[in-house]
Amino acid sequence: MYPAVSLSDVTVGYERKTVFTNLSLEIPVGLFAGIVGPTGSGKTTLLKTILGTQSVFSGEVRLMGHPIDRLPPGSIGYVPQLESVDWSFPVTVEQVILMGLYTNKGIWPWPTRQERDKVHDLADRLGIHDCLHHHIVSISGGQRQRAFLARALVNSPKLLVLDEPTAGVDIKTQHDVLHLLGELNSEGITILITTHDLNAVAAHLPWVICFNQGLVAQGKPREIFTSDILTQTYGGEIVIIEYQGHFLVANKMQLHLEEHTGHSA
Repeated sequence: MYPAVSLSDVTVGYERKTVFTNLSLEIPVGLFAGIVGPTGSGKTTLLKTILGTQSVFSGEVRLMGHPIDRLPPGSIGYVPQLESVDWSFPVTVEQVILMGLYTNKGIWPWPTRQERDKVHDLADRLGIHDCLHHHIVSISGGQRQRAFLARALVNSPKLLVLDEPTAGVDIKTQHDVLHLLGELNSEGITILITTHDLNAVAAHLPWVICFNQGLVAQGKPREIFTSDILTQTYGGEIVIIEYQGHFLVANKMQLHLEEHTGHSA
């Protein structure tokens, strides 16, 4: 079986800046993995490379064994950062989900009854059926995240890529989204997310990729989340605290502030 994602000696960047050089990385089919690293480390550029929207200077990118430019339509579902979306666009939740079909049809389509039924089934499963005819700007952040997740799933992709799916939502919504992604992964979808929340990764994800302009380390969170590896990844001292079988990740400055103020920084 081919890996879901395979990068071989890939160098990527922009006109005047190289982001990462000679990167080789494989993500097996069926994995649920989180990419973590500091701001500016190249996580989003890595996602764009996998999605085929980033120019590659050298090396080869393959998805499910196919060169990135020959991938069958609908193979990848993508959920962008919500902060990058123009919420003034006059569109309903149902229309947002239907947009996921356009990658296959190539033009603005009239959806079939079967396609509309699938949209309604997805909305029902994701808990947004009552919002289908609401303007996207009028619903909550968690509901918007689920709407874009439904859009990514409507073509039954083999690979689901999400950029910061838990940013800007409350703790309960964060837990719900990650739990839902875990359920989707158990059904056979390979899932790759970027996130800044190391504690959410430790609690929910089976695999983590530490990235800072290149691969630092990868593996199970309990094996990878060590002070040495995280300090190397983030360039600052990271502390791991274990309590009753669980562990929390914090930077040393945060702990210093909490110690002197008596509350979370």
